Amino acid sequence: MPTPPAAEGRDPRSDAVETLFAEAFGGKAAVVASAAGRVNLIGEHTDYNGGEVLPIAIARRTAVALRPNGTAEWRTVSDTERTRGRFVVPPERAGAWWDYVAGVALMLGEAGIRVPACDVAVVSDVPAGAGLSSSAALEVAVAVAIAALAGADRPLDELARLGQRAEVEFVGVNSGIMDQFAAALGQPGHALHLWCDTARYEQIPMPEAVLIFDTAVPRSLRSSKYNERRAECDAALDLLRGLEPGLPHLAAASPELVRRAALPDVLDRRARHVVEETHRVRALVAALAAGAEMPGELLLASHASLRDLYECSSPELDWFVEHARQADGVRGARLTGAGWGGCAIAVGSEEALRTAAPRLEASYERRFGLTPRAWITHAAVGARLDRDR
Repeated sequence: MPTPPAAEGRDPRSDAVETLFAEAFGGKAAVVASAAGRVNLIGEHTDYNGGEVLPIAIARRTAVALRPNGTAEWRTVSDTERTRGRFVVPPERAGAWWDYVAGVALMLGEAGIRVPACDVAVVSDVPAGAGLSSSAALEVAVAVAIAALAGADRPLDELARLGQRAEVEFVGVNSGIMDQFAAALGQPGHALHLWCDTARYEQIPMPEAVLIFDTAVPRSLRSSKYNERRAECDAALDLLRGLEPGLPHLAAASPELVRRAALPDVLDRRARHVVEETHRVRALVAALAAGAEMPGELLLASHASLRDLYECSSPELDWFVEHARQADGVRGARLTGAGWGGCAIAVGSEEALRTAAPRLEASYERRFGLTPRAWITHAAVGARLDRDR
C-alpha cells in the first residue's frame, strides 16, 4: 500500500499554513502535510451500503502544520474559522470544526500512533459544506502529519480508515470510506474505483476535465437526512435478508431480489437506487477503462435516481443539471456528494465546460439570488507530506 509521497515543489497552501502557524504560535512547524478534496463521478450513497464508487481527488486541498507545544493541551487555528479550538486527549466532542482534529488524534493514539499535544494550523481552499469532502481532507491531512511526527510508517489506506473512524465514532457522522480514501489515494489523471465492502481499489484512467458547480446552498451531514437514509438502507437490508439470509450488504442485492421482496415504498426506493447506482458505477468504469469518453447518460440517470428514489436533491441542484445538459458540448451532469445542497458536476469537452460555466453562473444567480462558484478540475494527487522537520 502506498505511503504519503513527498511534495514536489512548493504548494501555495503549504506556504500559507506555515505562515499562519508562525503568526499564531511563533516559530516553525515541525511537520506540514496536505490532502485533497474529492468529487465523486458516480456512485452516490453506495459506499456505506457496501457498493462501488468512482471519485477523483481534486486540485483543492487542505494543508496542516503542527508542532509539539510542551503542554497537555492541543491548540488549533484555521484560516477559515474565527474560533480557535483547544482540547486534551482523550477529547470531548465540542460540536466544532476542531472535532475533526481531535477525533483523528484520538483514533491514531488508539492505533499506537501517539504524539504529545501539538499546536495545529489549518489552511484550506476546499469549500466547507459543498459536498467536496472538506472534512475528509482535514482528517487525512492531520493523520499524515501526526504519523510523520511520530515516525510511524503507516500506509495511506490505514490512515484513511483511521480518519473515517474519527468521523463516525467521534464526530458522529456515520459515513462510509469513500471520502477519506479519495482524499488519501487519489492520483493525477486517474479515478479511484473503490469496492467499499472490501476496500479493494484500482486506479482508472480519467484524463477528462470536470466542471464543479457549487450551488452556494450549504449542507452539513450532521444536520441533513444522511443518517436517516442510512437507517432506511439498514432496514431495507434486514427485510431482504429475510428472503436471502446470506446477503452481505444492500449493494449486493439483485434487482430481482428487490422486486420480489415487495418492500415498503420508501425502503423500496432507497434499495433500488443503491442497487442500480452500483451497476452504473461498473458501466462507467468499463467505459473509461476502454478509453471511451465518460458516458453522460449515466450521470443523468444517476441524478434522476438521487432525485426521485433517494430524495436527496434540491431545486438548485436540479436546475443546474437540467440547464447544464442543454449546453452545447456538455454530455451529462449530476449532483455530487450527499446532496441536499452543495455541488454538482458536468462533463463534456473542456472548451464546452469553460464556455458554459459563466453562463450557468449568471443564469443561476438570476433565478435563485445566490452567487454560485464554478471551476474546472482534473484528477489530482491525494495526500502528501509537504515537509517533515
